[in-house]
Amino acid sequence: MKKLLLLLGLALTPMVLAASEGAETDYDIVQRTVNFIIFAGILWYLLADKLKAFFAGRTASIQAELDKVQDTLKASQDKVEDAAKKLEEAKTLANEIVENAKVDVDSVKQRVSDAVDTEIANLEKSFDEKVRIETSKAKKQIVSEVLEELLNSDNVSLTQEELSNIVLKKVA
Repeated sequence: MKKLLLLLGLALTPMVLAASEGAETDYDIVQRTVNFIIFAGILWYLLADKLKAFFAGRTASIQAELDKVQDTLKASQDKVEDAAKKLEEAKTLANEIVENAKVDVDSVKQRVSDAVDTEIANLEKSFDEKVRIETSKAKKQIVSEVLEELLNSDNVSLTQEELSNIVLKKVA
């Protein structure tokens, strides 16, 4: 402890010796403080309105920018919502188109099937009619050939009446 006091005494000795010289000079701290307060008051008086206007304008411009950004954000959100609605409508429309296409395909299949069935029935009728006509032609040709052979052959002698009876039997 003694060492600390000795060390402190040695450190303060030059200050004590120098203090005797400074005693003659007055420090004007009070006058400087009053001058500073007057200077600050004059600055406040001259610049207060301009500072208030500057900061009010700055606040207004910041608020305007903020409003602009919020409006842009709102518009973007509205566009996203509109796009989502359009997407849902497009999905619904696509589903309706697919369902309608399925119904149309079934309808076309049914019409084609009906047309094919009708065409097959018509072809069968046509075939049956051609078979009947060809059978009739073949019968006529055979009858004609048999009659021709009978009429041209010398071993069979037929009278006109017998020939008429044979033809009538064949035709009937």
